[in-house]
Amino acid sequence: MLPVSEAEAIISNLVHPLNSEQDTEIVDLLTADGRILAKPAISQLDFPHWDNSAMDGYAVRYEDVQQANAEKSAVLQIIEEIPAGYQPQATIQKGQAARIFTGAVMPNGADTIVIQENTNRENNQVSILVTPKPQEFVRKRASFYQAGSELLPQGIKLNAPEIAVLAAAQCNQFSVYRKARVAILSTGDELAKVNEPLQPGQIVDSNQYALATLVRQAGAEALMLGIVKDEPEILKQTITQALSNADIVISSGGVSVGEYDYVEKILDSLGGKIHIRAVKMKPGKPLTVASFPPTPHSPLPTPHSKLYFGLPGNPVSALVTFWRFVLPAIKKLSGIKSGWEPTFIKAKTSYELRSDGKRESFVWGKLSVVDSVHQFDLAGGTQASGNLINLAQTNALAVLPVGTTLITQGNEVEVLKVD
Repeated sequence: MLPVSEAEAIISNLVHPLNSEQDTEIVDLLTADGRILAKPAISQLDFPHWDNSAMDGYAVRYEDVQQANAEKSAVLQIIEEIPAGYQPQATIQKGQAARIFTGAVMPNGADTIVIQENTNRENNQVSILVTPKPQEFVRKRASFYQAGSELLPQGIKLNAPEIAVLAAAQCNQFSVYRKARVAILSTGDELAKVNEPLQPGQIVDSNQYALATLVRQAGAEALMLGIVKDEPEILKQTITQALSNADIVISSGGVSVGEYDYVEKILDSLGGKIHIRAVKMKPGKPLTVASFPPTPHSPLPTPHSKLYFGLPGNPVSALVTFWRFVLPAIKKLSGIKSGWEPTFIKAKTSYELRSDGKRESFVWGKLSVVDSVHQFDLAGGTQASGNLINLAQTNALAVLPVGTTLITQGNEVEVLKVD
C-alpha cells in the first residue's frame, strides 16, 4: 500500500493539462460561466477610458485652491456642470471650477477634485473650505489597465468578477479550454438502476449519480455509461469504449481482491500501466490508477494519454477517494494554472475523533466558523464506508494521520474541504 502523499504525487505527475492551442473553443460572455481561459485576454480599451472624477464635487486647478481653508476660502466661478456620460465643453481657467459628478470626464485645465462636503455653493460661485491634495479624487486614464497589455491571464476560472471585467473591456468572445470528458461506469451484479425494483441482495447504483454530479461541479463533461455486470468481456468492451471517448475514466467497484474483481486484469490486457493498486487510507484502500497511451481515432481534438481511476464500490469510499485524488486531477487536466490542489485548513474538533492508527483515516462532518474559529463537527451515526446516509450535508473530511489514534475534543485537526 502506498502512503496517501505518495499516491497524490504519482497522480499529479500523470496529469498533463489540455493543449492550449488545440483543446479549445470560442465562447461568449453568456456561456463562459465556470470555464477556464485558454489564452490571455487583451483589450484595446484603457481603464479608466479617460481621466474622471471618483467623487461628486468640483473640478478645479490645484494652484487655485492650494491655500484654501475655512477661515480663508478660495472662491471660484462655476462655468459648467458635468454629469456622467457628458463630454465637457469648456476649459477650466484661473479662478474657475466645474460642478462634476462621480464617473464624469474631467474637463481640460482641471487637475483636482474637491468633494462637495468641503465646499459651500452660492448661485454660480463655490467656496473651497479645505485644501485638497494634488490630483485628489482624480482617476487617471489607464491607471487601472493599459490597452494592449494582458487583462486576464491564461488558466483562470471565469466567475462573475472576471466576466464583468471582460464585458467592460468589450471582450465578448474569447478562447477557453474545452470541457474535459470523464466517463463513469459502475461494476457489480448486485447493482440496480434507480428506477428498478430491488431484488434480494441488490443495492441501487448511487455512485453513478454522485460521481457524475461531482464531475460536472468540477467543470467537466460526465459520460454516464451505467452499470456493467461482472462479466469480463462486457466489462472490457465498456472500458475500451470509455478510453476511446474520454480523457479520464472512472469506475467504481471491482478493484478489490475478490474472485469477481476483474478491473486490474482488464486494464493490463488493454495495455494500461498500473501505477497504484492500494493506498494506505481509510476508507478508500482499494484504489487503482492506470495510464494508457493515446487512443487511435479518438474523437478528442488532441491525442494524449488517458487516466483510469478504479474507485472502491462502497459509496463513502468512492466519494472520499474522488475528493482526495480524482477531483484535483480533473481540475489540473482542465487547464487551471493554480488552485487545483486539495484545500486543507486547520480547525478545532467539537467531537472526539478516533482511528486505529494503521492507515491515514478520513472522518466526515461539517466545517463551520464559530467565534471566528473554524470548527469541525463530526457527522452523527456510524462512520462506516457503507453508510451513505450520514454523508448528507457534510462538507469536510477530518484527517487522522498514520499513528494517530485519538484527537480529543477541542484540539486542532487538519480538515479537507469538499464542498
